[in-house]
Amino acid sequence: MQIASPNSKSGFRRYVTTAIPYVNATPHIGFALEMTQADTLARFYRLSGDDVRFLAGTDENSIKNVQAADLAGVPVAELVERNATRFQALKESLDLSFDDFIRTSADTRHRPGAERLWVACFETGDIYKRAYRGLYCTGCEQFYKPDELLDGRCPEHGTVPDEVEEENWFFRLSRYADRLREIYARRGIEIVPSSRRNEVLAWIEAGLDDFSISRSVKRARGWGIPVPGDPEQVIYVWFDALANYITALGYGTDDALLSDYWRHATSREHVIGKGITRFHAVYWPAMLLSAGLKLPTRILVHGYVTVDGRKIGKSAGNAIDPIPLAGEFGADPLRYYLLRHFRSTDDGDFSHERFRQAYHSELAAQLGNLAHRVLSMIERYCGAAVPTPPDGHVEGDRLLRGAAELSGTVAGHLRAYAFHCALDAVWMFIAAANRYVTEEEPWALAKASRSSRDRESAAQCDARLRAALYSLAVALQTIAACIAPLLPGTSWRLFDKLGETGQPPATGEARALVGRRVEAGIPLFPKR
Repeated sequence: MQIASPNSKSGFRRYVTTAIPYVNATPHIGFALEMTQADTLARFYRLSGDDVRFLAGTDENSIKNVQAADLAGVPVAELVERNATRFQALKESLDLSFDDFIRTSADTRHRPGAERLWVACFETGDIYKRAYRGLYCTGCEQFYKPDELLDGRCPEHGTVPDEVEEENWFFRLSRYADRLREIYARRGIEIVPSSRRNEVLAWIEAGLDDFSISRSVKRARGWGIPVPGDPEQVIYVWFDALANYITALGYGTDDALLSDYWRHATSREHVIGKGITRFHAVYWPAMLLSAGLKLPTRILVHGYVTVDGRKIGKSAGNAIDPIPLAGEFGADPLRYYLLRHFRSTDDGDFSHERFRQAYHSELAAQLGNLAHRVLSMIERYCGAAVPTPPDGHVEGDRLLRGAAELSGTVAGHLRAYAFHCALDAVWMFIAAANRYVTEEEPWALAKASRSSRDRESAAQCDARLRAALYSLAVALQTIAACIAPLLPGTSWRLFDKLGETGQPPATGEARALVGRRVEAGIPLFPKR
């Protein structure tokens, strides 16, 4: 039975998370894509009346962070603090709405929860200690089998793994192969796109090996959370990092939020990159099963961002910092480019030239021009008030029919994680609205209604003018509502221009516009 929340109009309670990135470097455009996708999802659910908790954070207990601190010549704690601050700054730069941000090395909630998860899995007999020798990629924080490498190199980073031999603690992943197979067969966890689900099933069919969940204090350089009962080992990064999704809800400290947003949530949704699918879709569910906790309900797996056709990397020198980019153009133009010009689940390429072109030719010339023209005409021809349409107009107008259909179309795409399709639908409607302006020619109708000596003809032109401008005002209102989860700042500014005060309406909710005072003001997207 769904437990209603006092913050939920719908009775649905949803938990949305991003992955937590390493902080060995500052954020780049690839993580901006993930944050923007997750934020859009959280905003959409809130606008639908759901009670939403949206979590982001940083993964700080990693050998990569230790090595980065060495190269920088600073203490590890100083490096992770500095870079974590940059990740937190994405909230303002990208207009993000996350409710919580967890840092795994500094947040007092995390260590008790990670220790509790370890003990829970240990008590079920799923954690044991043994000597191990294997090929370890520090970039992935993962051991690889020889046949998983490409020409002896990590398939993800292209580096030659280190050969590591030590005694570690292991998790009995092999014990959960049958249960995971059954869960995915009945779609107990939905993975989008389906190709990633097939990939997960292939991993399970190939056989699941137990995996290392600790490393020696010596190799970790003393950085990390000690293994309960074994101070010579620290908890391995994936067992530690994955726990953030529940430690942030109070697992190990205060279970109140865990009860609300994990045990009794309508959905528990992770937004992640394709390189960490195995950890989230195989390791994490098995750990939760071992600890007797509920599983995620949906996992969105997005692709990688390349820059001018090349994979982002420090050595390539092409890691774009999204913060100054958003500072120059604004949060919404960057959100727009990432959400529309990247298919939600595919790889995509970022180009400064294409980004600027999208700003000018799509945002400014299409949406911005439509809004400014329509509002200026209402100011000029109707005394800055949305006119009353003539009788019978609302039922038969083609633009209003399109507006009525748009909201449901956009909502359907957002529920399916198809953010690019949602914006495609909005921009098709914007194109239709611009054609409507051209076809109806409000300026000609205004001139005819004022200059015609035939009263009947003048009245007809005035009625057509009021009809056209009313429909176009409704079109702008519909656009503002539909882009609210995707381009929140633009939505607010457009509602403000339409005289909307207080909380804007939810996606698909129309409010009376007749008589509303409008203001064209500064264009939505000024020339850059």
